[in-house]
Amino acid sequence: MNQPVGRFAPSPSGRMHLGNLFCSLLAWCSVRSQGGRMILRHEDLDKPRCPVEYARQLEEDLRWLGLDWDEGGLNPDGSLSAYCQSQRTSLYQQALEELERKGLLYPCTCTRAQLQVASAPHREDGTPIYPGNCRKGGIAPDRPAAQRIKVDGQTIRVQDGHMGEICQHLPTECGDFVLRRSDGVFAYQLAVVVDDALMGVNQVVRGADLLDSTPRQVFLYHQLGYEPPQFYHLPLLLAADGRRLAKRDKDVNLEQLKNCYTPEEIVGRLAYLAGQQSSIQPLRAAELAQKFDWSKVPQNDICIPDKMFKIG
Repeated sequence: MNQPVGRFAPSPSGRMHLGNLFCSLLAWCSVRSQGGRMILRHEDLDKPRCPVEYARQLEEDLRWLGLDWDEGGLNPDGSLSAYCQSQRTSLYQQALEELERKGLLYPCTCTRAQLQVASAPHREDGTPIYPGNCRKGGIAPDRPAAQRIKVDGQTIRVQDGHMGEICQHLPTECGDFVLRRSDGVFAYQLAVVVDDALMGVNQVVRGADLLDSTPRQVFLYHQLGYEPPQFYHLPLLLAADGRRLAKRDKDVNLEQLKNCYTPEEIVGRLAYLAGQQSSIQPLRAAELAQKFDWSKVPQNDICIPDKMFKIG
C-alpha cells in the first residue's frame, strides 16, 4: 500500500472559522494516524481576496494548533511559493491545452442571467445545469468566452471513504462545466485536480459541501490520465441555529478563539464533535491522531452547541 499523502488546501481569504479548523484537524489526523505525509497548498486563485498576509497568518494558526506539514506552504521568507495556486497557472494552461487537443473543450459566452432563467434545468440547490447553448454554436463574438468541457454520456461512481458511494450522471445532473472563466481565471475544478495529481496527493479529506463536485473532478482525473485519490467527505459544522459557517458572516474565528482557549481546549472540543471522545476534555492534536477512528465520525451535519465556544 502506498504511503498516504494528504493536504491542507485552504483559501487564505481571512482567519479560519470553526468549520475550517474542523476540516484541517481531521485531515491532519487521518493522514498522521496512518503514518502519512502532509502537504500545505494555498488556494489563492482569487488574488484580490487572498493577500499573502492572510496565508502567513494561516500558517501561524496551523502551527499554534499543533498541525504541521512536511511539504509546501510559503517560502521561508514568507513570499508566495510554488505551492500557491496563483503561481501555478502555467500548469493549468497545459492541462487545458491537453483537453483541447482531445476535442473536449468549446467556448461559451452565456451570461449568468441566461443560465438562471426559470425554464432552464436546475439542481436541487438552485444551481443551473448547463443546457449546452454554446456547444451548438452561435457564441456572442462581442463577449469574452469561458471554456467548457463536454461530458457526453458520463456516469461517474465514487466510493467515498466516509460517505459511501456517490453516483452522478454528468450530462443530466451537472452539464458541461467551466474550466476557465471568461475573465481568464482557471476554475477550481481544474486547478485542484492538477495540483493534487502533480503533488502526489492520494488522500483528500474535505467538507461535504464539496461532495457534489467530486464526480466532475474524477472525470477530469480520467481525462488527464491521472489516478484519483481516495476521498473522505466530512459533515459540516453548523451554527447553533443550523446555519452554515462562513467567513463572510463573521462567524467565530481563530483570532477570537485564541483569546479564550488553549490549542488543547479547541482540539478537545472539535474531537468531541467528531465523535472521537465521549466528553469535552483538552487534547493535543498529536494525541488525537494516535486514536483517530473514521468509524466514529458522524455522517450528518453537526450543530455546535450554543455555549461550547463562548467568546468574551
